[in-house]
Amino acid sequence: MTKLKGITWNHSRGFTSVVATAQRFCELNPGVDIEWEKRSLQEFADAPIQNLADQYDLLIIDHPWAGFAQKSGILADLSLHLSADFLADQERNSVGMSHLSYNFDGFQSALAVDAATPIAVYNQQFFSDQALPKNWQEVLALARQNKVAIAGIPINLLMDFYMFGATLKAPMFENGKVMDEESGIIALESIREIVSLCRADILQWDPINVHNYMAENEDIVYCPYAYGYTNYSKAGYGKHLLVATDTVIFNDEPLKTVLGGTGLAVSSASKNSELACRYAEYTASPLIQETLFFDAGGQPGHRKAWLSPETNRRCENFFENTLQTLDNSYLRPRYNGYLHFQDHAGHFVREYVMHGGNPKEVLGKMDALYQESLHQARS
Repeated sequence: MTKLKGITWNHSRGFTSVVATAQRFCELNPGVDIEWEKRSLQEFADAPIQNLADQYDLLIIDHPWAGFAQKSGILADLSLHLSADFLADQERNSVGMSHLSYNFDGFQSALAVDAATPIAVYNQQFFSDQALPKNWQEVLALARQNKVAIAGIPINLLMDFYMFGATLKAPMFENGKVMDEESGIIALESIREIVSLCRADILQWDPINVHNYMAENEDIVYCPYAYGYTNYSKAGYGKHLLVATDTVIFNDEPLKTVLGGTGLAVSSASKNSELACRYAEYTASPLIQETLFFDAGGQPGHRKAWLSPETNRRCENFFENTLQTLDNSYLRPRYNGYLHFQDHAGHFVREYVMHGGNPKEVLGKMDALYQESLHQARS
């Protein structure tokens, strides 16, 4: 018996999806056993993949690791293990920049089996007889009625900071600055305003907390941006059916949210790397993405699944309703060293949101942290 071990994150979207594809792959390949373990969403964001790559054959990863993976070689370069035709199909059928987000200087660190970005989500029942917000001012008006929540933990507030900057078309991570001063101040103040109108405990919420709360309660009925989860748009997953849609207009532009999703990677230390790559190819293939992966709670990364009338029928047109936001999403930096910035910069944003202060000083701290991360990249 050949055994592969994998590590993913603790949600139906991240866990039952790959368990299902592993089960079927093993049925098709007698003598193979694939065992998936799971970690929390926070651990998924924080845990160094160099430690995980020593313990697991298969890893579900976040694309900002791509630069580190390319430099360190701890993950297999899938361009050396999978056919050019398969990878060309993956790129051609990418949702937004999902496929290329795992490619750094030609090193393909993972396959984009899961695509996501923050989108708007709402309680269908509440909006059955009234219009959804169309612009930022209408979102704020609804928030003043105590009907709105966002994810307020540091990493998500940092993604919101990027979002407002990208929407304003601000240059980001250029010329030694994270963002220009004017755009940065608008971004910080916009985040602080929406948070001030939400319940205090959202500062401990991640996107799963937002969805779980809205699916089980009636007071919060709208979220203007949270990393999307098709699961909550399927009947029976929660008490209330949540419907997803594109983001509202801010400064005459739709909010340009920040690409997320996850990729399926293979450890270069695996003693069965070719077999692991075959499983990764199976899971990322268009047929499996549209059927088995989605059936088991996954949120596909292949465009065929997003365009499928059947997948859309089964989740209140989640894919059709949000594809424009996905295709328009901002791709974060991925250079080796970037994670040092991402791991700490959100705390500066959160501190300002909670306590105020001088936004120029906040931007200065972020710029200094950015320089530290660049130094790490060179060392």
